[in-house]
Amino acid sequence: MSEAKKKLLGLFRRNTKVEKTSREKDSSSPRSRYDKERTHHRHRRGSSSGSRSRDRRRSSSQSPRRESHSRSVRSSRRDRDRSRSAHTRDSRRQSIATFVLTSWPPPGYPKDSNLSQGKAMEFIASGAPVFKGHKQPIPHASDEYYTLYATASGSGQAGGDGRELLHGVFGVCSFNLHGKGLAIDPWDTLEQPSMGFCYGYWPGTITLNNWASLSGNPSPGIRLKDPGVQPRQVALSTILERLIYLESGFEEDYEDLMYKNLYKNLLRDPEKYSNPHKAMEKQIADLIIVLSRHEWIDFSKPENQVVAKFFSNNTYTDHGRYQLFFHQLLLSTELDLRIHSKHHTDWAKQKLLAQLPPCIAWDLALARRWHECMSIEKFDTEGDSKQIRFHLRAKKSQIKALRKFAKTLKWPNLPIITSVLKETDSNAKPLEDRSSDTMSYFTGMILPGVTLPWLLMNTLIDCDVDASSLAALTHMHPNSGFQYKSTTYWSSSCIVGKVLGPTCKDIAGWIGPGRPAPDLGRVQIARIRQRTPKLNLRSSHVESMMIRSDPLGPPSSSYPVAEYHLPIADPTDIVDTIRIEKLALKPISKDLPVPSPSTSTISTSGKPQTYDAAVQFAIAGRSWPLRLSYDVSFVASHPCSRGPHPLFFDYVYQAVPVDEILTIKDWGGLNSPGGADGKPTSIAGGKEGDESTLSIEPRHEREEDEKEKVLVIEAFGVADNEVLARAWCSHWGLSAVICDIRRTCMACAIREAYAACLNVVVMIGDGEQPDSD
Repeated sequence: MSEAKKKLLGLFRRNTKVEKTSREKDSSSPRSRYDKERTHHRHRRGSSSGSRSRDRRRSSSQSPRRESHSRSVRSSRRDRDRSRSAHTRDSRRQSIATFVLTSWPPPGYPKDSNLSQGKAMEFIASGAPVFKGHKQPIPHASDEYYTLYATASGSGQAGGDGRELLHGVFGVCSFNLHGKGLAIDPWDTLEQPSMGFCYGYWPGTITLNNWASLSGNPSPGIRLKDPGVQPRQVALSTILERLIYLESGFEEDYEDLMYKNLYKNLLRDPEKYSNPHKAMEKQIADLIIVLSRHEWIDFSKPENQVVAKFFSNNTYTDHGRYQLFFHQLLLSTELDLRIHSKHHTDWAKQKLLAQLPPCIAWDLALARRWHECMSIEKFDTEGDSKQIRFHLRAKKSQIKALRKFAKTLKWPNLPIITSVLKETDSNAKPLEDRSSDTMSYFTGMILPGVTLPWLLMNTLIDCDVDASSLAALTHMHPNSGFQYKSTTYWSSSCIVGKVLGPTCKDIAGWIGPGRPAPDLGRVQIARIRQRTPKLNLRSSHVESMMIRSDPLGPPSSSYPVAEYHLPIADPTDIVDTIRIEKLALKPISKDLPVPSPSTSTISTSGKPQTYDAAVQFAIAGRSWPLRLSYDVSFVASHPCSRGPHPLFFDYVYQAVPVDEILTIKDWGGLNSPGGADGKPTSIAGGKEGDESTLSIEPRHEREEDEKEKVLVIEAFGVADNEVLARAWCSHWGLSAVICDIRRTCMACAIREAYAACLNVVVMIGDGEQPDSD
């Protein structure tokens, strides 16, 4: 027996009690080590605050943001965080009096007084989100491969930073490996980064977890090899008959029959005479080995994730490719049913699923989607032309979701779409037969990942006879959008959509209806050239996220009131002199003709053209164009409760009105050779955070602060103000936190920027309750 098969069998035979004991042993942390760290790192300032600030940032010389207080904190970070979490929960339970602060210090506390641990938790950290990063290894891969995640807790019932689904169908973009329904944690999903924890609360934004996950380093495909197990050559009729039989379950209670049906028809048992593989765990191992062979379709690759192109041919005369698909589907179904057998414990199932190679996990997703959405009614495999008739279990719900999608985006031909979706014309082609995209969508055969938004939009286009020129949209080019009847629509992965998001709707990965683009034809696709930002999050930043963004700062037995201040933004101070003039698109190739409003998608190569995008603003009577150069991200801030919250003095920031950001060049020093030296650090009218603290620090520490300082842009009021802030960020390559003052206070947004290693916070809102839409 090979080593790979022994590993797989061991997952089901291992004693869960031993594993539980091991986990309990790993989770223990010596209290003495934590106390030692607290004593060593909590150097409170007397009359000055420089010592504590320097302890926090001294270890950040090799990164764009501070990593931790010192090397000893990093070496035992997990023990300290676990102890801090337990202490935080206990303190919050003991806190009875909770009220909203309007000034600092709190009533009854002089500025030179100290707060106890309990009072500090009550006045400073109660209701403030705590951000924590997670790093997990990739199974069967070296240490250089890993995934990154971020979670937030502590804000009570305030909600999260993600967006609720407008329809249940939109949830199929994420696949929960361990059961049905949506995953509770982002590491429980097959696709990474997890699409279930991707879209942020506001249009054009993402979640903190998605921002962290983008910096992970997942492993390339891993294939197991064991020449002892070979698949049999199986007739298409046998495959289809077995798929129909498995729709109602399999022979898990009849060992001999289960063995016969698997090894007589599908696999070859290498130990048939010496040690037959009648045990279910051996059959699971054999199926995994066979499905890891190179001849199967790898559904983890984006180019293979439009599933219907493998089975939507009405005559099935594509030289046997369809038979390979159904053969792989059958083996995957056999494996999925055995893994989820009632004879296996939940722990064993979860352990095995977490250790599967990526290609096998995607096969299981395919099998489960087929079982939920499809069934075979009848088939004819006689002669050269073979036909299969399917029953589409999910078609009605798919139609409702598409109708919701079209209404939300205010599709120009909405009456025509509504009529087509009713299928009242008996002479019209069935909806699912119009293309492989419509077949994938209406059958529900949608694999997790980035394909759902494109299947939705392409299906909508295929149902609109006037939009046939837009058929070249594909998920292989996510930085795309199009103009249709003087309205533009953009992918949420495209920087134009991210920037124009505040003026549009955002649903299922599409942003629109957007303002028209005069440089495009009436019906035309546009691909946008966008560069990768220079500042990237690293695994060390994610792992130290909780330390670098702690509401209280370093732990201590007492907390001086003078080390905190209460930043309060004024959402009534609105700038009303900014308006968007136009969206400008310039073709990259100079020899390409500029299309007229009456033309459709035209290029010399027959493919959609690529453009440089810019947004032109009118600011106080002057025109200001901002080029959307970088593919930056905008992170929706996590909400807090019982705010505003005080801010620790070491979180330095500078607040400016949105109409003054055009005078700021290269914030953070990303694009200048001298780092932060080329960046203006003081703006007329800007508000500094804790200036007295910075003035007494040595020069090299002030320079470090300038690199880490957060720019808070006050973009209250009309949506054009926020669009200007986002366009400025894209122009300079700066990702930002988007904070609505109605959900998150300024202090918590600044701390989240420190947690995410971002240098910009954009404050929005008008002081009223946010629109539930």
